[in-house]
Amino acid sequence: MFKGFRDFILRGNVIDLAVAVIIGAAFTAIVTSLTEKIINPLLGAVIGKPNFGYLIGHINGGEIRYGDFLTAIVNFILIAAVVYFFLVIPTQYLLKKFHPAVATPPATKPCPQCLGDIPVAATRCKFCTQPV
Repeated sequence: MFKGFRDFILRGNVIDLAVAVIIGAAFTAIVTSLTEKIINPLLGAVIGKPNFGYLIGHINGGEIRYGDFLTAIVNFILIAAVVYFFLVIPTQYLLKKFHPAVATPPATKPCPQCLGDIPVAATRCKFCTQPV
């Protein structure tokens, strides 16, 4: 029973997942700090308030805090933008730089007579039977 648990824990994908969760938590702290300390004050300078928490609707004595929902949507969009522009795009650039795409040779060539696509190894065109 413990051997199976040990094998499960020591598999590569479990360790990778644990590292990803830890890195994700650290990155969340960075992105949260960026949105709360830099971007929200900039929005506050433009809009007048750093969030939309002041927007409250009153219906039959109850409060609907739709401003907090709008703040959560804005924070989500900001976090998604930060992740995309500061993590995804640079990673894609580095992957393309260090692992360029290998061009594959074409599998077909045009027939000189009828211009139909024929396999590169063909000796006759399958459309017009012309020797190639």
